[in-house]
Amino acid sequence: MTSGLWELVLKGVWTTVQLLVLSALLATAVSFVVGIARTHRLWIVRFLAGCYTEVFRGTSALVMIFWVFFVLPVAFGWQLVPMWAATLALGLTYGAYGTEIVRGALNAVDPAQQESGVALSFTPWQRMRLILLPQAVPEMIPTFCNLLIELLKGTALVSVMGMGDLTFSANLVRLALQQSAEIYTYILLIYFVIAFALTRLMRGLEKKLKAGIGKEAGTDKAARELKRAQTTGIGAQA
Repeated sequence: MTSGLWELVLKGVWTTVQLLVLSALLATAVSFVVGIARTHRLWIVRFLAGCYTEVFRGTSALVMIFWVFFVLPVAFGWQLVPMWAATLALGLTYGAYGTEIVRGALNAVDPAQQESGVALSFTPWQRMRLILLPQAVPEMIPTFCNLLIELLKGTALVSVMGMGDLTFSANLVRLALQQSAEIYTYILLIYFVIAFALTRLMRGLEKKLKAGIGKEAGTDKAARELKRAQTTGIGAQA
């Protein structure tokens, strides 16, 4: 390939990485907010969170991209640029899968940990922040890693709306050179390199978080928080 065509591919890589990061941030935020809501003590909160999960998990990501980019402007008058439309569609769709990861990890924490928080007179948010999340998050990382790789591959869907991602750029190069095998082999390798880097990054994060269990997580941290509150004269209910 000529330098100009390689430059086109590299621009596609940059667009894909941008979309991946933005979509992953939105999906992570949605996963934790809705996932925690699915464990809420109020049934209406659990019901609404469950409705969101079922709707976005049960619809096609490709159709959702079309809906956000083409239907949303007609229905509500909100025209989004392709990057933000793709980020919104992918983030909400994959965030729905992430909610079940968060819910499952929180429910897997030993109930005795919850009871210890109640015994220490912690509020529900304190129990979540000091006891449940520090123990549940490390267990979420492997599954979140798989979901992140799926999101990376899902970014290729945005090529259908003319967004210059890696897949779209590769198709333009293929049309210019009429060399499908060579071009798509290169693209497969690029996706693999990005996925491999993400896997190593997530494994490092998992090791770091699991190394802190028993030091800063669980009832040890909760007890220190209670002791600090008592020492400073601040009630545990704050």
